[in-house]
Amino acid sequence: MSDGSSFYITTPIFYVNDVPHIGHAYTEVAADVLARWHRQAGDPTWFLTGTDEHGQKILRTATANGVTPKEWADRLVETAWQPLLATIDISNDDFIRTTDERHEVNVQLFLQRLFDAGYIYTGEYEGFYCVGCEEYKQPSDLVDGTGLYEGQQVCAIHSKPVELLQERNYFFRMSDFTQPLLDLYEANPNFVQPESVRNEIVSFVRQGLTDLSISRQTFDWGVKVPWDDTHVVYVWFDALLNYITAAGYGYDDEKFERLWPATHIVGKDIARFHAVIWPAMLMAAGLEVPTQVFGHGWLLVGGEKMSKSKLTGIAPNQITDTFGSDAFRYYFMSAINFGQDGSFSWEDLSARYQAELANGFGNLASRVIALVNRYFDGEIPNPGVSEGADERVRTVERRVVAEADEAISRLAIHEALSTIWQLVDELNGYITAQEPWALAKKPEMLDRLQTVLFTAIRGLGTLAVLLSPIIPEAATKLWTTLGGVGDITDVPLRTAYHWETDGKVWPLEPLFPRVETIDGSDGTAAAAASAAPNGPKGPKAPAGGGAKRGPESIDAATKAPAVHPVGTDAS
Repeated sequence: MSDGSSFYITTPIFYVNDVPHIGHAYTEVAADVLARWHRQAGDPTWFLTGTDEHGQKILRTATANGVTPKEWADRLVETAWQPLLATIDISNDDFIRTTDERHEVNVQLFLQRLFDAGYIYTGEYEGFYCVGCEEYKQPSDLVDGTGLYEGQQVCAIHSKPVELLQERNYFFRMSDFTQPLLDLYEANPNFVQPESVRNEIVSFVRQGLTDLSISRQTFDWGVKVPWDDTHVVYVWFDALLNYITAAGYGYDDEKFERLWPATHIVGKDIARFHAVIWPAMLMAAGLEVPTQVFGHGWLLVGGEKMSKSKLTGIAPNQITDTFGSDAFRYYFMSAINFGQDGSFSWEDLSARYQAELANGFGNLASRVIALVNRYFDGEIPNPGVSEGADERVRTVERRVVAEADEAISRLAIHEALSTIWQLVDELNGYITAQEPWALAKKPEMLDRLQTVLFTAIRGLGTLAVLLSPIIPEAATKLWTTLGGVGDITDVPLRTAYHWETDGKVWPLEPLFPRVETIDGSDGTAAAAASAAPNGPKGPKAPAGGGAKRGPESIDAATKAPAVHPVGTDAS
């Protein structure tokens, strides 16, 4: 049962200068799995995602494509970012855009309150600015350029030259919060996780914080500073506030009190904004800091961080068009230790799909359902006397439920999946050892046959419930086949082994049709690329550097192999 606490979880709001790649989808899926799990466990849950649409980078991209920034943002949201949620089966409760009136008005409200409280002043600033990061860079953040940029200092993240800017801006007294932040990190070691990100954040703050420039005067695409409309709010200061403006800050006090604070799932490269600037802003406003900031690792392709600017992005539908949304979700949640960097390859995806989904789980479900249909005309048999092997399955069910839930509480999604798969393996071993097809040949073993198939069916139902937050489509299909009572998402997840059935199973179509890979061809990549949101009907790529989605624009690691679906699960 729920402990009564609210679980408010967010992704970053994603920048709409280009279409999404699988790195963005990875973050979305991780947050979605956590949201679905808590929701099904009975915890009051709210899941927010959205888009960041202000700032100099969006202005330049839109101008290069001959449209206004708002037209560009509307086009990208409609044709790329919101369709992504359907592509990978995301169950968000809200979608915030920084161009929403509810956001812009309450950003101004927040800023005015900080100004009135004395936390904002005017000053001159000169520094190196990365438009890609929308951030002033310290010398330690720059590296020597290579190739076209040899002899120049470039951003370590984007590998592009920074710009020397000098502006008279408004500043936030962030230096006042050096010690309060260090006290926060010490009092709550889990506030920033994983440990590697926490250590980096603590080390950074211990060096002492400087005040933050929070306005821009050289362009006008952004939220106007409420007391000075010649300035717009710095895009990060604006964007971070989405987590409270979506939750009712400034216009719905009951909602805000019910939802806030939140758990933020972000990439480790933006953890500093969320674990330093954001809590300092909230402290200044007298608001509670987030529950946690979790900076997950980078998604690597060909040994390099997934990047739009470096043309190494893979459109999510290049994967889902062939393997489906469930396989996408399962692969990225199981193949990568959440919190660490992880590498993607088509070979690993294909191997895991066949070995773990088609052979391991899909074939288990097909075999058990087929056996019940064959020997009992689809009626789930009543069990006889349990033996040690049957009791072991039940013990594993209960242990797996508890251990997976505990792993989720630590945001260790990969551990939860690995634990759940112990039940898959246990059931496969159980069926192999008990040989129900052999028992069926001996009339005197009818009771034993009934017990074995009953035990296997019960285990399958528990698996369906546990896997519902991760592979919702397959879990729902299996649930229906098992005659599960009610909606699978209504089954309390922390007691998944108490699920109920109407007593009859139905024929099961393959949950994961096998996929045969043919080496040496990129035909599927080309077909998927042409269907991606950046194709002819989607927005044009930004002039002079937008990521094309065709395989001609990305290295070999991003090319999908040709595949041919086969009609049945592995046997």
